[in-house]
Amino acid sequence: MQNTAVTPFLTDTQRWAAVIQRDQQADGAFVYAVKSTGVYCRPDCSSRSPKLNNVLFFQSCKDAEAAGFRPCKRCKPNGISPHAEKVDLIARVCQLIATSETPLSLQELAKFAGLSSYHFHRVFKNIVGITPKEYMMMQRSNRVRDGLQQANSVTQTIYDAGFESSSRFYEHAENMLGMKPMRYKQGGSGMGIRVAIKQSCLGWVLVAATEKGICAIEFGESPNNLREQLHTRFPKAHLQEDDPQFTTWVTQVIQVIETPHQGLDLPLDIQGTAFQQRVWKALQDVIPGTTVSYADIADRIGNPKAVRAVARACASNTIAIAIPCHRVVRSNGDLSGYRWGIERKQALLEREASPEQN
Repeated sequence: MQNTAVTPFLTDTQRWAAVIQRDQQADGAFVYAVKSTGVYCRPDCSSRSPKLNNVLFFQSCKDAEAAGFRPCKRCKPNGISPHAEKVDLIARVCQLIATSETPLSLQELAKFAGLSSYHFHRVFKNIVGITPKEYMMMQRSNRVRDGLQQANSVTQTIYDAGFESSSRFYEHAENMLGMKPMRYKQGGSGMGIRVAIKQSCLGWVLVAATEKGICAIEFGESPNNLREQLHTRFPKAHLQEDDPQFTTWVTQVIQVIETPHQGLDLPLDIQGTAFQQRVWKALQDVIPGTTVSYADIADRIGNPKAVRAVARACASNTIAIAIPCHRVVRSNGDLSGYRWGIERKQALLEREASPEQN
């Protein structure tokens, strides 16, 4: 497994590299002072880069001030960072989008943020990882899911969610819902889902499949708990638990848990937004026995600022193992959250890293 557990920004070499790159991830880890100006700054300060022989590094603002340096007026190292202020602003914009009853234009969102349309679009994408338009589409998709689970008609739900026309919605409906909107509204009524629950080295495992392919691989503490979760997603679907042919699929899933390097070659019914599917496809290309960071995945899908959105996509994955979100760790190598428990994530990574499993 890749060893990325080295804590960054501990050496002067690492800190200088962060200053040159204006690395926002280094903000809060240290400050640097410039002897020729008597000023200390954040690592990502936008001021002109100093010469290395004029730079001193300090662990905190207090240490820098004790050495006689004053805070930079541009990056304000002893106050709220400009980046944190932008994050707070964009968070309020996201809340506005989520609660607005009507679609908002880019100009309206930019005016709310107090920025030009161009600057707002750039700041929003840098922080959220996707454009305002893509974010609004995700919010509309969520509203459709919620509306279809209530008593609303499909047509009314589509317009209530902010789609200008039903045709725009139906272009992407099956990718978002995994089935026709009316069938989703009816809780999967009339749809057959093959399901099996087996014991594995990591506890109980549920494997479920539609006619398109596997739609769920979930770990749980008990068979009843796993059945309830599936029933919540598809309350009116017909669950088939005694399918001999499907048993061979389930056996393959269990074998991959035990010997992960053999891989899983089964059709998948992947349900999610276009962005989520890009993330999940990138995860499938991560080689067993290695790990990647959320930033790595963001780079692979061509959207390096989408780190937070990548993390949300990983958390939304319901097909464990086949879409190996357990191979994603923090940039410093630490394990991050896992839908099915951090202990299972650790166990999966250890099994993949073990030579005995190769």
